[in-house]
Order: sequence, then structure tokens, then C-alpha cells
Amino acid sequence: MTHIEKYFVPEPSRYPIFGSIALLLMATGAVFWMNKVSSGPLILALGFATLVYMLFGWFGQVIRESEGGNYGSNVDVSFRWSMGWFIFSEVMFFAGFFGALFYVRVIALPDLSSLDHQQFLWGNFSAQWPIKVSPGHIVDPFTPIGAWGIPAINTLLLLTSGATLTWAHWGLLNNNRGQLKLGLFLTIALGLLFLSLQIMEYAHAYSDLNLRLSSGIFGSTFFMLTGFHGLHVTIGATMLIVILLRVMKGHFKPDHHFAFEAVAWYWHFVDVVWLFLFVVVYWL
Repeated sequence: MTHIEKYFVPEPSRYPIFGSIALLLMATGAVFWMNKVSSGPLILALGFATLVYMLFGWFGQVIRESEGGNYGSNVDVSFRWSMGWFIFSEVMFFAGFFGALFYVRVIALPDLSSLDHQQFLWGNFSAQWPIKVSPGHIVDPFTPIGAWGIPAINTLLLLTSGATLTWAHWGLLNNNRGQLKLGLFLTIALGLLFLSLQIMEYAHAYSDLNLRLSSGIFGSTFFMLTGFHGLHVTIGATMLIVILLRVMKGHFKPDHHFAFEAVAWYWHFVDVVWLFLFVVVYWL
């Protein structure tokens, strides 16, 4: 008689409600803060605190269910599809910003330069990237960041972190816990070093190069792309720290470790986005 594996259905959870409350508080706090309402920062902080509570509680419940043996192969497949679609949504998120940069550089800039009497748009207009002049000279002069300094070092760091994470995965598959822990630790250290260098780069851009978010379309696209990527590195490093803590508690087996794989997928996605970003934003 064929054995049919049951699909685990958890009990109703309160955490989605807390997630909704957190998003409402964060949006309200941000709007209040931007409109200089004194309670804005407090409401925003309360929203973040509620979100952290939800994440710890909900993921903790999932970890307990997983370690309790409640999840079978069908749940594992669901998790894989879910993570795959989540990463696809992140791809589309960055595609929007890369698309804006493509439109400006490949379509809008040549179109402006081809207009008759384009010199009347603003003085000293030149169809070169980055655009360093603006209508009414509302953008102060700035210097773009070169590719072969901190950006190149950060590229090497992220590529190396992808290798150390793969090495850690090999350790898990071979039940070598020491290799697994060391590989995770090195990956986290490289990610945190990447973030530290990016902070230094931002400080240099603001203080020495006068490159700011308000520096025209170049400043907007530069900081939106690199800033959101830095946020994703922060999220990825946080997830890797959680995975390392779980490994130290004895979690994960060679044949049962999707949480590790999900975080590895996310980290490799962050690596690939940075490669595109390095070429398009810094190099070209």
C-alpha cells in the first residue's frame, strides 16, 4: 500500500497581525517624520521594534517545528518555491533601478543632445555621463567615485564570501561541522568588512567629493542602487549570523538544511547584483 505523506498545517498564528501593525506604524512614523511631526521618530522606532518581535517570534516558531520533525518533503518543496519567488521579486526590485539608470544613460541623454538648440536647455550641456551640470545650476559640482579603489576591493570581498559560503556548504554536506562553522564565520566577517568599507566610501563621497543623494540624477541612481544593495548585504549578514548560531546549537543535517540553502541563495543573489552594479555604476 502506497504511503501518502501528510502536509503539515500549523495552527493559526498571531504574527501576521503584528507584521501588519509594524508596517502601519513604520509608514505612519516615516510620513510624520518627513512632515516634521515630533512623534514621527518614536512611531517609526515602535514599528521597527514590532517588526523585530514578529520576526523573532515567527521564525522561532518555524525553527521549532522544523527541528521537531514536523516538516516533510512536500513542505520542503513549498519552502523552495517560496524562496525562489522571493528572490525573483528582489530581482525585479533591482531591475527597476537598473532600468532607470539605463533609460537616463542610453535613451534620455542622447535624446537631449540631439535636440535643436539644446544649448538653451542649460548652459554647457554635454551628453556625457555623469551629468555634472543642471538647469539653473541647482546641483553643486561633484566628483564621481572611481571603480579601482574601495569598489574593486569590495568586489573581491563579496566574491570571496561566495566561495567561503560554498565551502561551508560542502562541510555541511560532508558532516564536517568544523568546516561549516569556519566557512560561515569567514563569510560573515567578509560581509561586515564590505559594509564597513562602504560606510567609509559614503563618508569620503560626502566630505571630499561633494557627491550626495541630491547631486542630480547621478547622485540619485548611485545612492539608491548602492544603498539598497548595502541594505541587502546587512540583511544577508544578519541571516548568516542566525544560521551560524543555529549551527552552534547543533541544527542542520546533511539531508535536512533548507534554511542554510535559502540564506546561501540570497547571499549569492546579493553577490551577482553587486557584479552588475560594479560594472554599470562604477566602471562604465
